[in-house]
Amino acid sequence: MTSLQDKIIVITGASSGIGKALALEAINRGAKVAVCARNIEKLKQVYININSEKMICFQADVAIEKDCASFMEFTISKWGKIDILINNAGISMRALFQDVRTEVIKELMDVNFFGTVHCTKYALPFVMKQNGVIAGVSSIAGYRGLPARTGYSASKFAMQGFLESLRTELLHSGTHIMWVCPGFTASNIRNTARNADGKSQEETPLEENKLMTAEQCAEIILNGIQKRKRTIIMTRQGKLAVWVNRLFGGLADKLVYKHFLNEPNSPLHKQ
Repeated sequence: MTSLQDKIIVITGASSGIGKALALEAINRGAKVAVCARNIEKLKQVYININSEKMICFQADVAIEKDCASFMEFTISKWGKIDILINNAGISMRALFQDVRTEVIKELMDVNFFGTVHCTKYALPFVMKQNGVIAGVSSIAGYRGLPARTGYSASKFAMQGFLESLRTELLHSGTHIMWVCPGFTASNIRNTARNADGKSQEETPLEENKLMTAEQCAEIILNGIQKRKRTIIMTRQGKLAVWVNRLFGGLADKLVYKHFLNEPNSPLHKQ
């Protein structure tokens, strides 16, 4: 397993949840970490006790290409290299397609897909020099479309297609491309998920205290990066969903519909 000691790791969307857990665990493993988020004051507060020699906090909206370019340039100006990029920034949604404003789907594509494209574009030359790793934090929604999450699923399918294409382009370059699919993980992604009007729903349909913790998720992701895994599907439920969808698509439609129909306040009840 490759050590993370003295590696330079860039992580997007790191003010909470999986991104925050990734940053803290990477530092514990000896890495130096550059993190970004839209809210710089919140970001700095999260890492207030971390030695500034180990951490860069940078204000960036990954949906804005010039922000991503500036983030990578600033990291290089301080540390001179990038070994690993983890495209973690993401938002979700929960609304029927017939109700949702198209601007909501565009926002999800801008953050989840184009955020990955932008950051990868400007980090890639530096990662290639180090024979490093570019990773995307995806979802089972990138393998299987989920009802009331049309924009989210579309963005994750797009992310995975992009990374798979790039991995094939770089197959003999020494640079490794991968993506990981956490299961339901305790975080605020469901609280900030967009509703039909593009506002945060500010509630979660899941019992967050019974989910995988962000810290457990981060440990799996970093272990996978160190082992240069091709892809990681973290949970038994996720692996089963991918397998059933691949072999028995009609059955998967029914099972997925039933699962999301039964979640609290499911939008599917409107139909």
